Order: sequence, then structure tokens, then C-alpha cells
Amino acid sequence: MSDTVSLEIPTPPRKRIAYLTSRFPVISETFILYEMIELERLGMRVEVFPLIRQHERVMHAEAAGILQRVHHAGYFSWTVLRAQWYWLRNRPGAYARAWWRALRGNLRSPKFLSRALIVVPQAAWFAQEMQRIGVAHVHAHWATHPALAAYVVHLLTGLPYSITAHAHDIYVERPMLDEKIRAASFVVTISDYNRRLLESWYGSLAAAKTHVIHCGIDTTVFQPRPKRPRAEVFTIVCVATLRDYKGHPYLIEACAHLKAQQIPFRCLLIGDGEERAAIEALIARHGLEQDVILLGQQPRHQVSAILRSADVMVLPSVRTASGKQEGIPVALMEALASELPVVATAISGIPELIEDGQTGLLVPERDAQALAQALRRLYEQPELGCRLGAAGRAKVLRDFDLRKNATALYELLRQDWKSTVPDHDVATRTRMVSHEQM
Repeated sequence: MSDTVSLEIPTPPRKRIAYLTSRFPVISETFILYEMIELERLGMRVEVFPLIRQHERVMHAEAAGILQRVHHAGYFSWTVLRAQWYWLRNRPGAYARAWWRALRGNLRSPKFLSRALIVVPQAAWFAQEMQRIGVAHVHAHWATHPALAAYVVHLLTGLPYSITAHAHDIYVERPMLDEKIRAASFVVTISDYNRRLLESWYGSLAAAKTHVIHCGIDTTVFQPRPKRPRAEVFTIVCVATLRDYKGHPYLIEACAHLKAQQIPFRCLLIGDGEERAAIEALIARHGLEQDVILLGQQPRHQVSAILRSADVMVLPSVRTASGKQEGIPVALMEALASELPVVATAISGIPELIEDGQTGLLVPERDAQALAQALRRLYEQPELGCRLGAAGRAKVLRDFDLRKNATALYELLRQDWKSTVPDHDVATRTRMVSHEQM
């Protein structure tokens, strides 16, 4: 009998992708955290490079594993200073070019210019660290400062990068966004509304590079509510950071209308933010201290449990004077996945998720009376809420499922890798960077 030799085929190393974010971890940015986790499930290794290392009082449990791969150094630390010397020694032309383009591109915005003075040195350290650990691609969430950092990394190392554009990062100020798009391998945006905006501003440049990939949620976590008889107290939930563009004052005014109509209700506000004091004062002014309850920040499992026990989810978002507004709020997707009827305002990309009368109810922004009428309608017609909730979950399963949408991003990243230098030797790619003229 002949001897047989068993050959063990080694598993190829997982490709490393760097995620550039404004802050990490952030309780309100679940869409970034769970996208990273899903990309890891698909076979990537995600390294996180936040511009600000956040210290949250409440944190999603799943963030703990990612925290081990967070790369951050203080703005003016010796680590960051040494990185400047490294690039001055090794690629002085690219380093000078990065500074020139960042300063020139942000010159007309004092806020962005001052931030660039911090972002460029940070990005220089990011670039050095990404080379050290063998990153193959950089993905920036937000088209503002994270995208600038990714652009600087690209200029210094030649690493390809991509951008996900969300909401206020393109609605308010857009310094050098055309340049960031031009240098990117591709751009993702979370709504057709955003894609049309980018195309109207930048024409064929944006049209050719932009892909719509909705944010997604885990529909196994947000499951349909159990069927139950109509509750004695109508429970309204709003999951949103306490910021001006979320429109909380209009919800509180709507609650005052409901109380005047003697409708038994309670309203739970999940989230925190700079508008908390003003919202508390408004609640007191309307005498709603026993009816409107601020629960603060909550982890995902707790949000899911509250949604399952509620009767309606409300998000009265508005456009602010500065142009800030929603993209497509993930909180609405979570509610619909729970088969909870939702009431929202018809702005930005929200109608792509909430089809009025089909998957939810839409009301005009800044209209507390219309909001109260929609809530009363759902209170009086619970069967309508059941129908809207079921259609809403079907919509989320079809278009806003985390696994489907993260897979679409994964495929874009794979296509980009196939068209660039193999990522097993990042130094090779660095040597191939062309010496552009300043």
C-alpha cells in the first residue's frame, strides 16, 4: 500500500481595509459599526482610524471587538510629529503637495481650514501606520474631514480610497469635494436623493463614480412585534440624537395637542445631545413632564426591546437654516423592521424608505398639527398601523438589509482591488505612485 501525503492548503490572509471615521465609537452611528462587522464576516479585516477617539458613556457591545483595532494618536503627540519627519524625509514632494492641496481647497471656509491644520498631520501618521500593518484600501465615512484624511493618505502612499457620503457632510459645506471625488476609486451615497445632488453639482464626474448603497440594519435583531390587544396607553417612541435637525420641538407640541384631545399616551425619547436642556424646558412649558420621558442613550438591544413594546415611531426631522438635514435615518429602518408604524417628514431621502400610506405616514416638516393628526389616526385605527408596519418590514427586507447592502460594498471593494496593484506588498504600490507636479 502506497503512502499518501496530505497537503494542507494555507488560508489566504484577509485583506485589510482601513475605515476612516470622524469619531469612534459613537452610539448614534450604528450604521458604520455594523457595516464594519458585516465586512469582517465576509472575509475582510477592518482597522479603524478615527480622527477623534470617542469615550461614550453607553456603547454597543459589538464595538468592544473593534476597539482592539482602533488606531489613534493625539493631535500633537510625538508619534504624529515623527510621522511628519518621516514623510519629509521619504516623500517630500508628496507631503508638500498634500499640504498645498488641503490648504488651497479649504481656504474659503475658516472652519474647514482650521480643521485641515489638524487633519493633515493626523493623516500623515495614519498613512505611515497603514503602510506598517499592510492596509490595501481606505474607506472614509463622511465626505468632509475623514475624506480629506483619506485623500492625504492616498497622496502620500498611493493607497486607493473610497468615500461614503451621508447627509450634512454634503448638504452644508463641500470644500474640495469635487477633488476628493476625482481622486477616489468610487463614491457611495446612501440615497438616490444624494446621488442626484452630486450629479447636479459635479456632472459626469460624480455620475460615473457614485453608487447608491442604502444603510442597512440587521433584520434578525429587529424582529416583528408580538401581536397584542390595543394598549390602554398609546406609546410613542422617537429614537434620535437631541439635535436641532431632528425636530423634537414639533413632536413635543404634537404631544401637547394629543393631551388637549384627552388621548392617553406616553412619549419616549431615546437619545442625547446638545438640545437636551431646551427640550426639557419645552416639555415643562407644556406641562408634559409625566407624559414625555427622556431615556438618554441606549444600546441596540434595548432600543429593539422598546420598539417591540411601542405603538408608533416618530421622527419629525427638519431642514435647518444652515442646510443640515437627515439622510435616511437608520432608526426608521429599525422601527419598520419591527413592524412598527412610523410617522416622519417628507424631506431628503426619507420618501425612499417611507412611502406615504404604504410603508408609513409622511407629514410636512415643522407642522406639529399635522403630526398630531397622523398620530391620532394611528391611535384610532390600529389596523392601519399593522398594515403599514408589515409593508414597512417587507420594504426593509428588500432594500435596507444590512447583509445585502454590506455585500454590495464588499463587491465594489473587490472590483477595486482587482484593478490595482496586488495588496500583499503595499511598499510596491508606494514606489509606483507617480510624482505629480504641484
